[in-house]
Amino acid sequence: MHRFLAAASSSADPQALSGIAGWAVDIMNDLGGLGAASLIALENLFPPLPSEVILPLAGFTAGTGSANFTLLGAILWCTAGSVVGAWALYGVGALLGRERTRKLMGKLPLVKTSDIEKTEAFFDRRGTWTVFFGRMIPIFRSLISIPAGVTRMGFWKFTALTTAGSAVWNTILIWAGHALGSNWTKVEGYVGILTKVTIVVCLLGGALWVALRIRSNRRKREAVPAEN
Repeated sequence: MHRFLAAASSSADPQALSGIAGWAVDIMNDLGGLGAASLIALENLFPPLPSEVILPLAGFTAGTGSANFTLLGAILWCTAGSVVGAWALYGVGALLGRERTRKLMGKLPLVKTSDIEKTEAFFDRRGTWTVFFGRMIPIFRSLISIPAGVTRMGFWKFTALTTAGSAVWNTILIWAGHALGSNWTKVEGYVGILTKVTIVVCLLGGALWVALRIRSNRRKREAVPAEN
């Protein structure tokens, strides 16, 4: 899907790109670093705008000299954009708060209040590493900001962890796009594999959790007549 959205040409000329890639290049050419930062901020809020396209493309564009930013500038601007986007989602989580989140999640089938409390407790204990490494995992990169807001992780702590994690992820993808030049689309392929692995792991984990919860509920129902 991302390859279709990118619609990228193998030409070294940024103007030869079309689709999302061409649109992104136009923004970066017109607004420079601010344009790159805006795209990444939007990527946090609008997942169909994939970072595996925007970040390598920023590196590629910086290498062509067609935009008003260097490789380092691309990294700094994109990291700033990541933080701004994360702040927005952190704010969503903070507005929801623990009680409202518990009520919403508690209405879901098979979800118990104790499950939510355990998740919150885990985030309270391990939130530091969860936010940092979460910024380097596809799908979770954006979503991790919401529980941070729900649990009211210290704002500046959250900002520092998000900045550090985003800087690592952004540097790798932007540098790869810069190094590969006109072959920057190869980065998307590798990140796409990581994304698919993440999805499969999540689906398997979710299926296992549902199966265990159904079995637990069934055993409880069977135990009631026996007690009577």
